[in-house]
Amino acid sequence: MATASLVLSDDSALSKLDHTFLKIERALALVSGLAVFSLMLLAVFSVAGRNAMNAPLPGYVDWIEQAMPLIAFMGISFVMREGGHIRMDIVVGQLRGRALYIVELITTLAVLLLMALLVWGTWAHFQRSFDFGAPMWSRDSSMDIALPLWPAKLLAPIAFSVLCIRLCLQVWAYARAVITGHAIAVPLIADAATQARMEAEQLSETE
Repeated sequence: MATASLVLSDDSALSKLDHTFLKIERALALVSGLAVFSLMLLAVFSVAGRNAMNAPLPGYVDWIEQAMPLIAFMGISFVMREGGHIRMDIVVGQLRGRALYIVELITTLAVLLLMALLVWGTWAHFQRSFDFGAPMWSRDSSMDIALPLWPAKLLAPIAFSVLCIRLCLQVWAYARAVITGHAIAVPLIADAATQARMEAEQLSETE
């Protein structure tokens, strides 16, 4: 179950940028959720067609391939902002104050470097697929109903670029925290008691 966010805010420019960018991340996460819902509807339609008329949805697997980047990547930046990715807190969880912020700054810079390389690599992968002179601007297509693959390949560098912007904000936030001793716009590590309290508050809000 998802827990409430442990991201602190104030009146600084960093916090305002964080909340502004969060709107974009939430919109992309919503698109990802709608993609999951659409695949569910396609599955129902395909199974119903197979059972009722022996005619499943043509290209069902092709549409799944097209939707996979939406499901896998579009919400990645939002989850990063909320601190929802799986991570090892055995060591980092023992740190407090500036020592914690320094370690988080170093690891965030490492992730930013990795994601920048992935943006470069996935963009090159998209360029190999896209061609203005080809039918439907695509040099390759899906196996069944020949859907162009470049739209799906374009989603990866877009999503990773959004994540890079989020990581830049977090680098700024951790560097600021090292100086001031106070972290904003980044997910804070919560102990078990705090997590339980946040989950209880989240449940009470939904009732």
